[in-house]
Amino acid sequence: MGPRAFRWVLHVDLDQFLAAVEVLRRPELAGRPVIVGGRGDPSERTVVSTASYEARAFGVRSGMPLRVAVRKVPDAVLLPVDHETYDAASAQVMDTLRGLGAVVEVLGWDEAFLGCDADDPEAEAHRVQRAVLEATALHCSVGIGDTRVRAKIATGFGKPAGVFRLTADTWFEVMGERPTDALWGVGSKVSRRLAAHGIGTVAQLAAADLDTLVAEFGPRMGAWYRDLGRGDGSAVVDDTPWVARGHSRETTYQRNLTTPEQVTAALRELATQVHADTEGEGRAVFRVGLKVRYAPFFTRTLARKLPAPTRSLDELTAAVLDLAERLEPGREVRLLGVRAEMVVPPGEDVSPGEDVSQ
Repeated sequence: MGPRAFRWVLHVDLDQFLAAVEVLRRPELAGRPVIVGGRGDPSERTVVSTASYEARAFGVRSGMPLRVAVRKVPDAVLLPVDHETYDAASAQVMDTLRGLGAVVEVLGWDEAFLGCDADDPEAEAHRVQRAVLEATALHCSVGIGDTRVRAKIATGFGKPAGVFRLTADTWFEVMGERPTDALWGVGSKVSRRLAAHGIGTVAQLAAADLDTLVAEFGPRMGAWYRDLGRGDGSAVVDDTPWVARGHSRETTYQRNLTTPEQVTAALRELATQVHADTEGEGRAVFRVGLKVRYAPFFTRTLARKLPAPTRSLDELTAAVLDLAERLEPGREVRLLGVRAEMVVPPGEDVSPGEDVSQ
């Protein structure tokens, strides 16, 4: 069907998805603090992928180092990430949503946008919840908005297993006095940059001087952040199958890499993995990126465009190792990552500002 604007956008978000899937196959875990991350071993350098509400009550959050989470909840049940099981559960949910006759834009394992033109979007939201629960035994929350941004943010107010509507009429009543990092797309770094200009709340961002934002973030992102503060944006839902723009692989090392030889060997391995991913799609690579996290926790990213698109492992690896020449000598390395951005297939749309030049 492709992209289409709707009267309403529904944002469907599965509650504590990974933990909920684990509880379904291990019913004895119901009501217990469950933490899913890495290989389930807190002695390894890995982070929390998700946590049950019982674990979240103790302050456990996604992205938190697993060892920190265990200190917060010593009696938590630790489980490894099981990608295949989560893929299957997610596919079942998305098939259920499509079975309702809705236009479904999949955002990830556990969330999707649905287009809705109904007079009673709450009734549609409850219909979605019932269908997902009946088909998969999983609960979901549904945000209703007149834009994608408002629908996405509304979902947080509906959790768990609830429905919440957020529109232009209620936006500032609900969001106005909240900090800017309550917005979808504003993290701690951006919120700090906004605060440096005296912009601390959503209402202040909505009323901010556009020239100030453009000077700080550039013409495209400056305007986008002000629109975000107002909850404005598109109501388009697009069910076109997603096409990857690139593939990334990264590894956090259990022991820091301390020599150039170790770093080179690790980057060759990551480049080989990324090359296999891109070859699986039969697409050439036009840009490579390198991510490094020095001990104890300083992260830097580097990137370069290739002279010409390539499907050669040797050329991709050489470009990555060339970037590695810019790493700081003598610093121990905690994490390395390699990214390969691919040429977009003919006829595919590219989001504004995305560089896919060849």
